[in-house]
Amino acid sequence: MLKKTIKTVKRAFARWSYYFFYWFFSLLPLQFIFMISNGLLSVAFPFFINMRKIAKESLTIAFSKEKSEKEIDQILRSCFFNLGRGYIEMFCYIQRPQLILKKLSLTPGSRENLDKAIKENKGVVGVSAHFGNFSLMLLYLTKLGYPVHTIIRPSRDVIIEKSFQAHRARMNFKTILSYPRYSCVRQSLTALHAKEIVVVLMDQGTDEKSGVFVDFFGRKAGTPTGAVVFAMRTGSPILPMFTVRDGEDSHKIIIEPHFYLEIKPTDEETLQHNVQKITDIIEKYIRQYPEEWGWMNKRWKSKPSETGTT
Repeated sequence: MLKKTIKTVKRAFARWSYYFFYWFFSLLPLQFIFMISNGLLSVAFPFFINMRKIAKESLTIAFSKEKSEKEIDQILRSCFFNLGRGYIEMFCYIQRPQLILKKLSLTPGSRENLDKAIKENKGVVGVSAHFGNFSLMLLYLTKLGYPVHTIIRPSRDVIIEKSFQAHRARMNFKTILSYPRYSCVRQSLTALHAKEIVVVLMDQGTDEKSGVFVDFFGRKAGTPTGAVVFAMRTGSPILPMFTVRDGEDSHKIIIEPHFYLEIKPTDEETLQHNVQKITDIIEKYIRQYPEEWGWMNKRWKSKPSETGTT
């Protein structure tokens, strides 16, 4: 009973904090918001004890043999500030959508890579991660006129999820909820058959019932297979896409050349091989920009069983 009460209180606090800052930021000039954001985040940082603990554990797993504790702590702090600034930017740009095209840009060759994948005329499975301000990246591509659908996990707070859905609809930000699973799969395949883009975030931990275990920073991590399954069923190309901070309040989007699945003797081997290939790409970007990834994710929580996926 006590746990349920605490959870209810936490959700109510998060909900009303969201409403307050959405209103508060609507009243202030953009430059002033960005100017005070570091101060707000500095005040908040000590209070996120559990989040910092999880991030420290994840960073230690990934970098204990490569970086000092001081370097790990610096990445943790930068990651927290980037995450916080990302939320603040979303508040600001939802209210000022005309700025999205000004604050983001595609790196040289990225638009050509995107257009080449679309011209394959088989739909496109975009793969990315909770990396940089990925939501702004997808809004930017939508603003450019690309038919982008994104698979997302709905908020546990039903009330605030309705508010999110209203914002997405107003921004023409097309989303596919990750559950119910059947509905997610059906909508994703429909979009791909319509020659559109479905973006899947491939960095959330899962277990062997809904994913496979692949190497991630030298340790087995349960990884979702959705992107590979969609590509297997439609023949769509895979298109890696990421965004990184480029200055205080701007971002650059990196889109790599598309590729097709490498087919192995069995479906299980095809899944395993290609999920590993995509995970290696994600790890490459995290190693290059470690402060851009959400280390608060319990990426290695699940363990493979002796009879499960290896």
